[in-house]
Amino acid sequence: MPAQDDLIGFGGDRRFELLVDAVTDYAIYLLDVNGHVASWNRGAHRFKGYTAEEIIGRHFSLFYTPEDRASGLPERALRTAAEDGKFEQEGWRLRKDGTRFRASVLIDPIHDEAGALIGFAKVTRDLTERWKAQQEMQAAREALAQSQKMEAIGRLTGGVAHDFNNLLTVIRASADLLARPDLSEEKRDRYLRAISETAERAAHLTGQLLAFARRQPLRPEQFDVAARLRGMGQLIQTTLGSTVSVHYEIDDHVGAVEADPNQFETAILNIAINARDAMPAGGMLRIGVKRVDGVPALRRHAAVTGPFVGVWIEDNGTGIDDATLLRIFEPFFTTKDINKGTGLGLSQVYGFAKQSGGDVAVDSAVGRGTRFTLYLPRLHSFYEALVEPPAEAEPATVQRCVLLVEDNEAVGGFARNLLEELGQKVTWATGGEQALRILEESRPAFDLVFSDVVMPGMNGIDLAREVRRRWPDLPVVLTSGYSHVLAEEGSHGFDLLQKPYTVDGLLGVIRGKLASPTD
Repeated sequence: MPAQDDLIGFGGDRRFELLVDAVTDYAIYLLDVNGHVASWNRGAHRFKGYTAEEIIGRHFSLFYTPEDRASGLPERALRTAAEDGKFEQEGWRLRKDGTRFRASVLIDPIHDEAGALIGFAKVTRDLTERWKAQQEMQAAREALAQSQKMEAIGRLTGGVAHDFNNLLTVIRASADLLARPDLSEEKRDRYLRAISETAERAAHLTGQLLAFARRQPLRPEQFDVAARLRGMGQLIQTTLGSTVSVHYEIDDHVGAVEADPNQFETAILNIAINARDAMPAGGMLRIGVKRVDGVPALRRHAAVTGPFVGVWIEDNGTGIDDATLLRIFEPFFTTKDINKGTGLGLSQVYGFAKQSGGDVAVDSAVGRGTRFTLYLPRLHSFYEALVEPPAEAEPATVQRCVLLVEDNEAVGGFARNLLEELGQKVTWATGGEQALRILEESRPAFDLVFSDVVMPGMNGIDLAREVRRRWPDLPVVLTSGYSHVLAEEGSHGFDLLQKPYTVDGLLGVIRGKLASPTD
């Protein structure tokens, strides 16, 4: 082993030694091949606390925390420096008085002229104050983010409570009026219609919320964007009214996308309705679609390259000011008068775009109008639009033996009664484990399993998988109002009937032909 004096004199330049010793912001010292301190500058003395006389000859692991010494970090540091040519790390180290400081550590190997390892050069910098400042800044950022999150949750819950209380008022009042004994048939029909229509609005409201949160299970299909837009022409014009003229600039060969077509149409209508409201005296709406080679940088997200379809909708209305532009995709944020809008339309557009792998851009100027561009990933191969097969006659409803799996007592009782009213034989299980026990005892008795997804213990998807594994010929249909599993992973190939479901929806389950989620 080379002597410590040899290491101190390595290089033979006394001026360099004086320069190193004069540095006080860095601890600069040498180690022998075994890790013993061979030199010590004033910077090391300043923030480690040891004088040269106290530390030279002692092992450098003295500066490491007990947990780092126990893990063998000092030995690994020297081995890494020798094998890789450098060891670099930020971590906690100890001063002479036992206090800890945050340090940036660099260890380089030293070789003689023959290439033999004779020691290590070690440079340590005290980062404690900078680290504390970073932690304080991070804590402030987290506090601000938490404050903003709570403010957003407050707006969201307030908006949900306001809209749902309005809807529940209609349902509750209509139900009370239906209970009156002297009610005419005309009024009974009116109140029943009010309940049905209000329930649909409530389902639409939750759908928009889930779309914004990107928590809505989508039903993606491949479709021709140009053909879809042309097919919406009459619906768009009817929605906008006669005061708004619509002009199309559609490239018929723009290509296809894979997305939920119902959500796509809803997004287009939401943008169009927003444009209509920005043109109270009427105006012109231009709708176009084109191929694009990427999505520009939006809302602090980097630009994305690749094949996309860009659907743009432009109005010549009042425009949007800069402050409002920052918030237009927030749920329940609206500049419209009370009862003139929920503030969920554009949030649905944003959620649908992001969940479909795309994005939405907005360009606007006060007094000059607004242009929205919806970006969706374009399929690589273009195909001709498929010809719709002729509509089949609706099959007659047959009696089936249904194993209903639902843990909620109110929903389970209602679903059982509804299925029995439709002529079905129903066995009700309150959980996945119970359903499997019933099937083990009497599988041939059942034609269908109709199960909720969110249940304690075994959830609906796990139950469906197990049924598929044991009895692959037994159909399983899932139902849910919301499930994070469905949102994140999809329905795993099982049919899904979304809550709240209707009689037509249940008939679709019985006939083996599900209605669309919005039915």
